[in-house]
Amino acid sequence: MSSDRSRYTAAILWVLLSTALWTLIFAAAKFADGSMGTFQITLLRYIGALATALVLVRAAGGLHLYRSRRTGSHFLRAVCGSGAAVAVTWSAAHMPLADATALSMTYGVALVLLGVVFLGERPGRLILLGSVLSLGGAAVVMLGKGAFQGMLPLGPALAALAGAGLMAVEGVLIRVLGLTEKPLSVILHVCFFELCLMVVPAWWNWQPVSLSAMLICIALGPVALFAQYCTIRGYRAAPLSVVGPVDYSWLIFASLLGLVAFGERLGLMTIIGCALIIGGGLILTRARSG
Repeated sequence: MSSDRSRYTAAILWVLLSTALWTLIFAAAKFADGSMGTFQITLLRYIGALATALVLVRAAGGLHLYRSRRTGSHFLRAVCGSGAAVAVTWSAAHMPLADATALSMTYGVALVLLGVVFLGERPGRLILLGSVLSLGGAAVVMLGKGAFQGMLPLGPALAALAGAGLMAVEGVLIRVLGLTEKPLSVILHVCFFELCLMVVPAWWNWQPVSLSAMLICIALGPVALFAQYCTIRGYRAAPLSVVGPVDYSWLIFASLLGLVAFGERLGLMTIIGCALIIGGGLILTRARSG
């Protein structure tokens, strides 16, 4: 019982650190203020991440030590991650951002369900309570930001839900690969495949930018690599029903970043929702296997 709790606490801390780092990375588009496309930023980030991974692999003994027999699973994970990014980005461009974000947040529920169906996870009562509180907190935050105030366009709504589904499948693959592969091997493969997948869309909407801006985006690569490492460590240490709901903490980090960097005010519903997410996370640290 105590070993479960300590393991779950460590996993939650890893995912919290990962989520905080991803919040900063994804905010790069806002800092860019439209001067660079999403695919362009992502491609440059992958270039930096892959270069860093190759340096680490060479220092750790060479590429041959990190070859995988599950190349297909790595490629599928890359496809799911890239597909989710495209679906969510497209839906946000064709419907209110709050609605698109709220629909994509169903990924946490889908992740827990996939863990039960495909990995045989049996979440206990505390895990279910923590998950419900975290989901409820996310819903409160999004309602406070104006989600679901009008009719939703069918196409973009379906795209947002599809993106959530792809993110959930990617989460399952991270869990499975993280249990059987070295973290650096998982990172190396996904960086390579996703870089290949981003070349065409990035070239399609490429915009001229300064060398300094490109270098800043490339420098995000090592940060993203460490964020991936934190994600893998968290997902391999606890069931998806524990770590999945913790991803809702990005709403907390995004709200704090908006307050500090962009002067955005925190509304009452945002504060209440963040408190519920924190409460759900604290309950998850007290949980044990069902």
